[in-house]
Amino acid sequence: MTNVTDDNLIATVQRLVDENEIQRVLFDYAFHLDAADPDKMIPLFTPDLYIAYGPEHGAEGAEAYLETLSNENTGIAAFFAGTSHHVSNVVIDFVDADTANVRSVLYAYHKYNRERPDGIVYGQYHDIFVRTPEGWRIKRRELKHAGTETYHAKGAALNPIPRNSKQA
Repeated sequence: MTNVTDDNLIATVQRLVDENEIQRVLFDYAFHLDAADPDKMIPLFTPDLYIAYGPEHGAEGAEAYLETLSNENTGIAAFFAGTSHHVSNVVIDFVDADTANVRSVLYAYHKYNRERPDGIVYGQYHDIFVRTPEGWRIKRRELKHAGTETYHAKGAALNPIPRNSKQA
C-alpha cells in the first residue's frame, strides 16, 4: 500500500479518479445492455473495439458491434425479453497513465423471448481500457465463462476461465 505524501498527492488523487471513471463505464455498460440500448453502449468503447463473448461470437469495430447488438433476429432486444447484468469484484491494473487492464466478475440473468427456461451466465470480463479525449473507454473485452445454467450457448461456444492445473 502506498502512503499518500505531499510528493504523490496529485498522482494518487488522479489514480482514484481514473479508477472511479473506469468502474462507471463498467456499470453503465451493464445498465445500457439491460435497457437494450445499443446506441448508448457504443460510446463506452473505442471505435476500433474488439469484443468476444465466445470464440465465434463477438465483433471488431464499433459498427460491427452495433450490428451485433441491434440485429433484428439475434440482437439483445430480439433475443431476450429482459436481462440483468451484475458486475463486481473490479480489479484495475494500470499499464501506464492512459491504459489499464481490468477484470470484473459477472452474474447475468437472461429472460428469453422464446419459449425456454431463463438462462444464467457466471463469468468474468477481461478488458483493456484506454484514456481518450472523451474519457476512459473499453478497447478490448473478452467474456470468460465459469459456467451457465439453461443458457443457450454451451461448450465450445464459450470462453472458459483459464485454470491452473496441478500435476499429481
